[in-house]
Formats: sequence, C-alpha cells, structure tokens
Amino acid sequence: MNVQEQIAYIEREMANKYPSPKSELHYSTPYQLLVATMLAAQATDKKVNTVTPELFTAAPDAANMSRMELDDIRTIIRQINYYNTKAKNILAASKILVDTYSGAVPDSREALESLPGVGRKTANIILSNAFAQPVMPVDTHVHRVSNRVGLVKTEKPRDTEDALLSILPERLVINFHHYLVLHGRYVCKARKPLCNECQIREACSYPEKTA
Repeated sequence: MNVQEQIAYIEREMANKYPSPKSELHYSTPYQLLVATMLAAQATDKKVNTVTPELFTAAPDAANMSRMELDDIRTIIRQINYYNTKAKNILAASKILVDTYSGAVPDSREALESLPGVGRKTANIILSNAFAQPVMPVDTHVHRVSNRVGLVKTEKPRDTEDALLSILPERLVINFHHYLVLHGRYVCKARKPLCNECQIREACSYPEKTA
C-alpha cells in the first residue's frame, strides 16, 4: 500500500468512526478557543474543560478578560499545570488583543505567534479550528501516529507538519488532524497501542503491532 492508498484508507475508515471530527476543547468563539488552547499546553483537554466554564462566565471575551485581576484568573485555573505562567499570558494576550485588534483574534500565524504564550502549534490550532485554514497542528498524538503507521518518517514536530502537508490533499488536512489526534488519544496510545481495536490496522506499517 503506497502513501496515497494509505491516506485514502485512513480517511475512509476514520470518517466512518468520526463523521464530524472536531476539537474536544469546549469553546464558543475564536477567543475562547485561544484561551482554552493556551491552557491545554501540558494539560489534558478534559482537565481544561473543567475550568473554562467558570473562566468564560467571568470573562467571555478579551475585553472582559483584560479587566480581570491576575489573582482571580490564577484562582480559577489553579488546577491546571503551570497556572501562574498561563494566567499571566492569558491576561497579557487579552490586553494586546484589545489594544491592537479591537478584541478580535487575528487570523494570521505571524500575529498569533506574537501573542504571549502562543507558539506555532497553538497558532495552527486556532487557524485550523477557528478559521478553517488548511494547516496541520502537530501535537504528540499527531507526531506519534503519523510516524507509527508509516505516513511519515520524521524526528521533529515541524518536520512532521511539513511532511504531512506535502502528502495530504488540502481538502483533507483539517479533518486528518482530528483523525490523528483522536486515534492517538483513544486507540493508538503511546505505551500500549490497542491494535486489536484499530480500524486502520490494514494501513499501518508499525512492525510491533499486536495481534
């Protein structure tokens, strides 16, 4: 099975399993997605979803967040890893959005990466999920699964991003990101992949896949 056949097979099987793939973070606006994604660094989406309802009730947009006290943000998100740094970045980024972008989240990678606490992966998540741009956010799941099944052979996340974009049809990029994340999160796990439950087993070249 060549790589294009792999892609077609994976797309077909994953579309059956996840007909409407999307981020598991809970949000209503691009701004809320930005904040949730910033919180999700080194934390699970599930954990983030436990604190964002209170946070977004207190500050649903950049204008409201920019007027919050830092200690109040810290208190709300204290269950999240690195909450001190994240609170500072959320507050600082919100003030920049208000001052520079009238409270709106910009739709360019350069502008997003200029915000405190926003790197390439976070920027790509916003561009993909909020603005439907065909970019490939690469987290540990995307990197692991795409290499494990044999779609790419890369060492670094940026190389994985470039390699996937070079082989995927543009129309599949957004959904494929979600397929790889969801498959890595629930089936193709890091330490013990559930190969017996894998829907894309026939397209996988992992030499250690279990019976």
